[in-house]
Amino acid sequence: MIFKSKANNALDKMEDPRETLDYSYQRQLELLQKVRRGVADVATSRKRVELQINQIEAQARKLEDQGRKALGVGREDLAREALTRRSSLQTQIADLRVQHDNLQAEEEKLTTASHRLQAKVDSFRTRKETIKATYTAAEAQTRINEAFSGISEEMGDVGLAIQRAEDKTAQMQARAGAIDELLASGALDDFSGSRGDDIQAELDRMGGGRDVELEIARMKAELGQGPAPQSAITPGQPQQQPQAEPYQEPYQQPQSQPTQQYRQPGEGQ
Repeated sequence: MIFKSKANNALDKMEDPRETLDYSYQRQLELLQKVRRGVADVATSRKRVELQINQIEAQARKLEDQGRKALGVGREDLAREALTRRSSLQTQIADLRVQHDNLQAEEEKLTTASHRLQAKVDSFRTRKETIKATYTAAEAQTRINEAFSGISEEMGDVGLAIQRAEDKTAQMQARAGAIDELLASGALDDFSGSRGDDIQAELDRMGGGRDVELEIARMKAELGQGPAPQSAITPGQPQQQPQAEPYQEPYQQPQSQPTQQYRQPGEGQ
């Protein structure tokens, strides 16, 4: 049972309804051809019987004439023999007529069956062509829908190829971005650059360290731990180069100097 079920499943996958219909139509044509051949054979037999009947009837008429002539010449014995043979031929004619009637009935039956089978074959041919056209259209529509949805084998391969190409492209882009970041951070050496680029990078690092010092000084001034430099970095303002002299001048004045000199107009009012 398992073998038959698996064999049936395999045959069902391999079966093409159009080929099955064509084969069935071919078998019906062969059957119709056999029926027509049978009709021809019966008709031939019937015709042969008719010829035999005609020949025997001719012999019977001849014997009848011979018996009549024998009686005319006074040969009653010959006339009796001729009539005896004629009677035997009449019996054969009767049997042949029965066979002829049977063959004629069989011929009519086969002819009717042939006409019915011909009509059935013609109807099957029309239905076969309709089913084949419908199946072909449905098969084409299915392939189109599978292509649109991407579940067909061909489109599935194309989709996988596109996915692999996109993955490789994303991987190359990520690699390029990572290398750019490493070059910018100095983790990798840029062998295509000149020595001046290294000097510029060193100068940039020195400037960055100076900015850090200015930021620390500004934070100390906010916390009351030291004076605030004028060129300290403030949020939202561009960076400026620090000048050391202006920062020290307010703190180098003598303590005995009158405080009125530092008042602004309107402070004492």
